[in-house]
Amino acid sequence: MSSATTPPDSDPTQRRRVHSMLKLYYGLNEEGKAAEAESLDPCDINGPHFDPEVYLNKLRKECSLGELMDHESCMVKQIRSLDSDMQTLVYENYNKFISATDTIRKMKNDFKKMEDEMDCLSANMAAITEFSARISGTLQDQHAQITKLSGVHTLLRKLQFLFELPARLNKCLELQAYAQAVSAHRRARCVLQQYSHMPSFRGIQDDCHVIMEQLAQQLRQKFRDGGSSAKDLSECVELLLQLDEPAEELCDKFLSHAQSRLEADLQGLEAELKDSTVTDTAGGSVRKTSPGSNPVSPTSSAINPFLSPTAGTDILEFIDRGCNEFVSNLCLVIASYQELFINRPQEGELASKNIPGMANGKLHAFVDTLAARYFSLVERRIQEEKGVGDNSLLVRALDRFHRRLQAISKLLPGSAVPSQGTEIVVRAARERIKQYLSALQTFYHDSLTDVRQALAAPRISVGGGSASGGGATSKDATPSLPELLTSLSNFILNQLKSVLASVHLFTAKDITFSNKPYFKGEFCSQGVREGLVVSFIKFICQSSRQYCESAGDRGGSTPPALLLLLSRLCLDYETSTISYILTLTDEQFLVQHHTPVTPVTALCAEAREAAQKLLNHYVKVQGLIISQMLRKSVETRDWVNTIEPRNVRAVMKRVVEDTTSIDVQVGLLYEEGVRKAHSSDSSKRTFSVYSSSRQQIRYAPSYTPSAPMDTNLLSNIHKLFSERIDIFSPVEFNKVSVLTGIIKISLKTFLECVRLRTFGRYGLQQIQVDCHYLQMYLWRFVSDENLVHFLLDEIVGSAAHRCLDPSPMEQSVIEVICERG
Repeated sequence: MSSATTPPDSDPTQRRRVHSMLKLYYGLNEEGKAAEAESLDPCDINGPHFDPEVYLNKLRKECSLGELMDHESCMVKQIRSLDSDMQTLVYENYNKFISATDTIRKMKNDFKKMEDEMDCLSANMAAITEFSARISGTLQDQHAQITKLSGVHTLLRKLQFLFELPARLNKCLELQAYAQAVSAHRRARCVLQQYSHMPSFRGIQDDCHVIMEQLAQQLRQKFRDGGSSAKDLSECVELLLQLDEPAEELCDKFLSHAQSRLEADLQGLEAELKDSTVTDTAGGSVRKTSPGSNPVSPTSSAINPFLSPTAGTDILEFIDRGCNEFVSNLCLVIASYQELFINRPQEGELASKNIPGMANGKLHAFVDTLAARYFSLVERRIQEEKGVGDNSLLVRALDRFHRRLQAISKLLPGSAVPSQGTEIVVRAARERIKQYLSALQTFYHDSLTDVRQALAAPRISVGGGSASGGGATSKDATPSLPELLTSLSNFILNQLKSVLASVHLFTAKDITFSNKPYFKGEFCSQGVREGLVVSFIKFICQSSRQYCESAGDRGGSTPPALLLLLSRLCLDYETSTISYILTLTDEQFLVQHHTPVTPVTALCAEAREAAQKLLNHYVKVQGLIISQMLRKSVETRDWVNTIEPRNVRAVMKRVVEDTTSIDVQVGLLYEEGVRKAHSSDSSKRTFSVYSSSRQQIRYAPSYTPSAPMDTNLLSNIHKLFSERIDIFSPVEFNKVSVLTGIIKISLKTFLECVRLRTFGRYGLQQIQVDCHYLQMYLWRFVSDENLVHFLLDEIVGSAAHRCLDPSPMEQSVIEVICERG
């Protein structure tokens, strides 16, 4: 009490503690405190022993007037700053003190009210305690008797429940309150079993057993009917399990009942499948031709493979029906089955029977069996989808089929059904690629057939409707080879683009199965690129080479113009088309070459080889046509007894005309080529029977028998030093090389035919006239005019060698006859 009443200023320790706390609050450090404690200088203005008189005298002694005035102004500023800080601190502390005073006053009021309530509560608790003690004292003698009576009352209620149990069960059976009946029986079953040796309890147990048998029979019938809701069925199964019904038998009954309904769905799909098959068979012989046919559109000779056949039900409707009926019902069966037997909490005795494991195995077997049948029907329907005109229906159907199967994977994890469905989609995509390849091959064959018809009957319309579209020209226009080539190339390319667009639907982003690894990798590289595009390009090259078969086979009746057109088509493929098609395919399908693929260079080499073979065969065919005319003209004439020549034979004019026609035909598709420089007198070149080594024949009669001159020997020696002419050498891709090859074959045939005949004087002169006429026109078609000169020299020389009276015609006469002819 003495310490509490002592003023704070009288205790130095307390004062220092408060002072230090204030210094801490106002940010003064301990160093200043130590300095203050240690400083005893009366001139230290901040020290506790500061003496103003001493400080002022010191300043007057040490400082000048200017320094005193400066010091005064500095102290005035410091005093003003301290006054301002002190005023601010006073205001701040005043507000805090006011707030603290209000808070304390409020707390005093609240605590006073709380003390009154606590006093009231304490008085009430004392009264309750006193009253409870009085009750306990009053009832202490009767407590044991009340406890005994309560136990007897409980036992009587249990006995009453047991005796009323049969009536209660019958009432529940009438009201179909099966859950209440089972619950009541389960409560009493253990007691009845325990006291079954007593007759009264035995009778109750027998009555209850009969009633529960009836109840179980009704539950089984309700379960078999299956017309109830899922909730009722779930309650039914739960009650049967509580009545010790075998879980395996319940699973089998549920699945058997569900199978009958799902079988009906499958039979409906199978019936629809048979109906569509009958419809397709009945309408399979109908052929439709588009009104705007053209020579390279496959509508004039066969059914367009890109037109979809008319069927009773399209595949999308079939898949929709299967998904909406079978798959939906199967999902409902799975969900209901799982709720009844697998996902239900197992308690008591049921937990030890492992019902979920047994039920799950049966469900998997059930789903796999029915799904296999459904998949077989779907695959049969997919196989009937032969028309490749509209691929969107098939893709949408497969997408819906795949999408709906994903519900089974969510309901039944671990099931193989979704993966089997994906395999069906993959097989359908592979089969679709094969169908498109077959359709492209058929389209190509039909296009070539129409080109042949256009070449045979050139007044057919060149344009018209086709699977890829195209313009139309006048019906009386004559299609030239460039027009036919352009049309054929455009139609094939456009049809291939259309097929790629149709196949690209399998990889569209909105298609659920497009994110599968197969459709991101193997489908694009091995399926589309290799199986479709590369295979079709190889087919074009291979089928084109088949036209080069020997006479008597397929190539024997091939029009030469078709050979020329196909050679140019293959050459265009080698130069640009193949690279364009494969680049387009790689960009459109984002092909990643993880597996080996056919390089562009290999396909281009194959196309060039086909073009070379076709062009060589064209040269051979055209050369043989002209050779046939020359051979017949030589073999059917009597060269010994012929009359004196007055004109050029008609066959020579025909040869020149045909060669000119071939020159024009080849020039439409191929460039000119390179020629050697022509001499100024190419058309004036003369042919003498004494040319080269055969000039010796002229002097042969003057030779004496003792010194004969073997002209055959001289001719053979001359051939040894002549440049060898390869008659059937490969030609280059230009007009000059093609015409050179044809003329070589023709003149070589003419030479060989002349070597097999015997000539008279006029026969030799006729050969001279014919050769001079050929020389006048043929030199301009070949790359080297010396080749024509050499072969014609050989022909005239061979005729002279085979002549009985080698008297040549004057050159001036030959020129007059040829100019007149």
